[in-house]
Amino acid sequence: MNRRMSSRTVSLTSTFLLLAAGGLAACDSDEYVDEGFYCADADGTIVDEDLCDDDGGGGGGGGFFIWHSSGYRSGYPVGSKLPAGGTKFAYNDAASRSKFGLPSSGKISNGTVKTSVVGKGGSGSSSGG
Repeated sequence: MNRRMSSRTVSLTSTFLLLAAGGLAACDSDEYVDEGFYCADADGTIVDEDLCDDDGGGGGGGGFFIWHSSGYRSGYPVGSKLPAGGTKFAYNDAASRSKFGLPSSGKISNGTVKTSVVGKGGSGSSSGG
C-alpha cells in the first residue's frame, strides 16, 4: 500500500528546506578570517614581544601596540616594518584582546595567528592609544 504525501506535508518540508538554506547562507556571509598578531610601535615596526606583556614581567608602558591583520603571516623579524593595512590596539587593552580571542593579559608571541576570527578584521584603522 503506497501512501501519498499530503500537500501540507510537502509544503512544510519545502518551507523547512528554504529556511535551512537561508540559515546556511547567513552563516556563510560572516567573514571568517585568520588574523596575524604582532607587538610593534606606533609606526608598525616590530619590537620584542616582551614589550607588550602587561603581566608586570616586561611591559613597555605606552607606545607599544598589538597590530593585527588578515594579511600578516608569521615570521616577520623584530625590527622589520609590518605591511600596510593592519590595525592596532593598546597592548594592555583587555577588551580588545578578548574580542580577538587572545588572552586578556600577558605576552602574545609575535606571529601568533588566530583562526576563524569572525568579521572582526579590518584595515587602516586603529583603536586604543
